[in-house]
Amino acid sequence: MIVAMQDQATEKQIQDVIERMVELGFNVHRTTGTNQTILAGVGKPAHFDVVEFKVLVGVHDAYRISSPYKLAGRSFRPEGTKIKFRNGVVIGDTEVAIMSGPCSVESREQIFESAKQVAASGAKFLRGGAYKPRSSPYSFQGMGVEGLKLMREAADENGLLVVTEVMEIAQIEGMLPYVDLFQLGARNMQNFNLLREIGNTRTPVLMKRGIAATIEEVLLSAEYILAGGNYDVMICERGIRTYETYTRNTMDISAIPVLKKLTHLPIVADPSHGVGIREFVPPMALAAVAAGADALIMEMHPNPDKAMSDGAQSLYPEQLIKLVEQLRKLAPVVGRTVA
Repeated sequence: MIVAMQDQATEKQIQDVIERMVELGFNVHRTTGTNQTILAGVGKPAHFDVVEFKVLVGVHDAYRISSPYKLAGRSFRPEGTKIKFRNGVVIGDTEVAIMSGPCSVESREQIFESAKQVAASGAKFLRGGAYKPRSSPYSFQGMGVEGLKLMREAADENGLLVVTEVMEIAQIEGMLPYVDLFQLGARNMQNFNLLREIGNTRTPVLMKRGIAATIEEVLLSAEYILAGGNYDVMICERGIRTYETYTRNTMDISAIPVLKKLTHLPIVADPSHGVGIREFVPPMALAAVAAGADALIMEMHPNPDKAMSDGAQSLYPEQLIKLVEQLRKLAPVVGRTVA
């Protein structure tokens, strides 16, 4: 159930409504928008009449939620979620944020050069994997904590934020000092225990769509994180597996406007994994922004031909710079700017 309070509702009136919801067995999540407070009641309460809440003092409206995702639905925050970071970057507003860097941290020299090139392009986030989930057990698995330390140092030196993947619950606490934005990979979108634990943190989360996940499944996975009280969640379209084999995945551009309609959460696009071929990354990045993406996360390597992972889909530094320039020209057409 959603209870929308009146603009001028007092704190006592809000608390009275919350208390009544709790009495009925609801778990109440509160969010305050620009003009009003929204109370979302989730769980399996005893029988109740929504009309009871419509007539309570201070209530503007109350209604049942028919969708299975209660907190991820747009009705919880009709104006949309804006995620603010310590350097002033806001994702979910009019500015499109750029995240870039190598697939994995390979060495001090490599990540520092990557951070320098990312900053030169105008991007605000340094992406890179310290822990790498690989299909083959013989592939490079990342540098672990040492890689995290190098990323943090390189990012700080270049005025960047850090986004990197967490793979399991045991890694969360050790990563907190180094990470500005947790990334949950496609393989972990339905790792519900991990989602619950990430929901207990207050570090923003970028959750990637599973390789064969429906949009409803994506939103339900986001619901796990939101239910823990972490409302700073982004959903990332990174391509899905179809019968097409020419590209690594099939980039579902249509998912972006659909998600923008269904959820208040910011939407990120990952054209690197979406197609897996370097030359197709720029057009897909441009298409994603035109479709409404709030941010882009793309792979860039100082020397992609010698990358230890995903070199074929990693942009050259000069390609990233050129692409960001193109994005800055395109964004105003759809009422956006590029950070």
